[in-house]
Amino acid sequence: MAFIDAILGDFFWRALLGGLGVALVAGPLGCFVVWRRMAYFGDTLAHSALLGIALGFLFQLPLNLAIAGTCVALALVLVVLARSRTLATDTLLGILAHSALAIGLVTLSFMPQVRVDLSGYLFGDLLAMSRNDLGWIYGGATIILILLYRLWRGLLMATIHEELARVEGFPVERLRLALMLMFSLVIAVAMKIVGVLLITALLIIPAATARRLARTPEAMVLLAVVIGMLAVSGGLSLSWFADSPAGPSVVVSAFALFVLVYGVVRQPRT
Repeated sequence: MAFIDAILGDFFWRALLGGLGVALVAGPLGCFVVWRRMAYFGDTLAHSALLGIALGFLFQLPLNLAIAGTCVALALVLVVLARSRTLATDTLLGILAHSALAIGLVTLSFMPQVRVDLSGYLFGDLLAMSRNDLGWIYGGATIILILLYRLWRGLLMATIHEELARVEGFPVERLRLALMLMFSLVIAVAMKIVGVLLITALLIIPAATARRLARTPEAMVLLAVVIGMLAVSGGLSLSWFADSPAGPSVVVSAFALFVLVYGVVRQPRT
């Protein structure tokens, strides 16, 4: 117990544990982002996180719950608007992403009594990880991993061939909603690591790197988790020795691994 208290009492080890916890769930969800070509969708949810922060301060709600709720609401709005076919999906994503970010910033500007570290929210503040943040991260990670385990076959089938999944009896709409909920939850817990503007990078880069190496979907998920953890460890080491910002350093580390893998492995295996 004393050993655990000593680790949790050190800011570097708290940051490392928090980053590894996020990588544990960002890996599998990032694979679905890559497979479904949902990068812009993830970016939209990430931008809406700042609106969630503003609403959390406005209504005095826990920020993680406010962010997750805002992300879910935005995802549902997107589904409804996409069904109307008034505008193309990418156009809707662009409108919602930048509007949510702008509304969040404007809302915060009307609350002068609230001191907000925008830099920390936009680019992450990994070294300020608290024990409470670790509880949110590993609690959210547990929920996401349980859902992925139970829904894996249906999510994979719906990703490969949605119409065939319907024929096989999988509830495609419910699976899509569950995936949105998981995205919202991981964005809520990952914001502390890399911030609003870099969350999507932590989802996409490890998964895209793993895709070059993996032969099966399951192998790609495992490799994405490992690569994400290596990126977190490398980014924190870079931040420690070079005094660089921790969140962006994690993304730089992930990008370096991406370049290395794509430079060494000439032919994709998937």
